[in-house]
Amino acid sequence: MTRAAAWQPRYTLTPAVARGLMEIEAARAVVEQHPLPAAAEAALRHRARLRSTHYSTRIEGNQLTLAEVDRVLAGTAPRLPGRKRERDVREVRNYWNALLRVEEWAAQHVPLSETLIQRLHALVERGPRAKASAYRTGQNVIRDAASGAIIYLPPEAADVPRLMAELFAWTKTAEKADLPVPLVAGLMHYQFVTIHPYYDGNGRTARLLATFILHRGGYGLNGFFSLEEHHARDLAGYYRALVTHPHHNYYEGRAHADLTPWLEYFTRTLAGVFNATKVEALRYAQQGVAMEPTAVRRLDRRARAVMALFATNEHITSAQVAEVLALSARSARLLLNGWVLDGWLVVADASNRRRRYGLSAKYRQYVSQLSARPRP
Repeated sequence: MTRAAAWQPRYTLTPAVARGLMEIEAARAVVEQHPLPAAAEAALRHRARLRSTHYSTRIEGNQLTLAEVDRVLAGTAPRLPGRKRERDVREVRNYWNALLRVEEWAAQHVPLSETLIQRLHALVERGPRAKASAYRTGQNVIRDAASGAIIYLPPEAADVPRLMAELFAWTKTAEKADLPVPLVAGLMHYQFVTIHPYYDGNGRTARLLATFILHRGGYGLNGFFSLEEHHARDLAGYYRALVTHPHHNYYEGRAHADLTPWLEYFTRTLAGVFNATKVEALRYAQQGVAMEPTAVRRLDRRARAVMALFATNEHITSAQVAEVLALSARSARLLLNGWVLDGWLVVADASNRRRRYGLSAKYRQYVSQLSARPRP
């Protein structure tokens, strides 16, 4: 089988790109060096996921407000009228589940592949039980909603498999060459939406791919940030940066466009997101973390994140654990069973369908003394 030639993106590492990369590194180092109380870390991570879900779907026209998205995901939203609202609710739930799966894959260092992308797109478009999505088989045209004018004409369907294979060949080469992770994330984002391999869901999938690459490469910032929110708040700037050539046809300039302006936008935006996250993390860190008892010091990061749930819950479920750790339901149940055997969790309700877990008496007294990360 002939190997695909690698895509060769054109860009220049300008002072603006270099400055953005340095700011990203500096903010990342600060966040990593300041442990937070576990409850604070869990709250920051949940808020970032919520905002990522709301703003990424909002970019694509979802009409739910942030408060409605929060209630939908919590299962407390009243029935929303109209088929369009039903679609919006489904879209939000799908994106939330896809985001959790992206974080899980990144934590497991799952390789970036076409299979992963096809599974990710299926999660975004059709939900957790959908089969992996095949690429489109016909032409796709992006038009202005008001005028109907063509904004972008992607490559023909017959070229999509080759272009995607070339993109993955480039990604492997870039990782071996230690290209900075934010640049890999930004370029993958750009080229994915440029190829537009699906009829719908390309933007949401591209933003999740960028998140996956950042998390997998050590730039997940503990899950505290929402890049999607910053794209949505400057939507005109986001779209303007993606338009790297004045001609709307992929074959008339887009295929070989200079991507420097896009990378300047992407690194500048990511630096702003990371700096804002750093400021918030420092604010929580200044509250201090109490000295931990010996029994608590032996808990790993995942156990601490779950133990933090008991700051506001008498009992927890496997669904809550799956969310906070970005795991599948099955993986969450396996962890919980292990922790019950370990002695710091107890089964409060043994019903198979409604099983709940509580803290053992010994560990309940330590909830307020817990940091999010093991301390040396």
